[in-house]
Amino acid sequence: MWFSTRAAFGLLAVSLCSCSNEARQVGPSLPQTAPLNDDDPRIGAYQANLYQISQGGRYFGWYGCSGCHTDDAPGARDLPDGQWRQGSGFAQVYAAIADRHGQLAFRQRIPVEQLWQLTAYVRDLPQHTQDKRRRQQADQKSEPVGPAWTGPQ
Repeated sequence: MWFSTRAAFGLLAVSLCSCSNEARQVGPSLPQTAPLNDDDPRIGAYQANLYQISQGGRYFGWYGCSGCHTDDAPGARDLPDGQWRQGSGFAQVYAAIADRHGQLAFRQRIPVEQLWQLTAYVRDLPQHTQDKRRRQQADQKSEPVGPAWTGPQ
């Protein structure tokens, strides 16, 4: 009886451990849609994450945003000043990048996750000093920029 109880317990333990579906979540799942609003719970995974912000900075150069949005750009093109016509909320900045660039149609050219990263970067720009932005441009000298980068098609 002792052996059968112990064997039964061992079998039960093994069967419970092996019943998992082996689903492993390495990190947050990639967003498949635009932010719902400025209270979207997914925003923190991008806006509060330095890696996501830095990736957005890379895409800012890759997609040619830095060609128009420079430190000395006039009016609405001067993103580091934090004075945005379309609003400064995450969902508002996302929509401005994705939908309000005239004929560029970034929503159709840039994957959703990269739009999230770009948005996090743009919202973080007012906190960057000119020296930090210059350093980032120097770090990205060897990376494709603007017309040299067509992005995922």
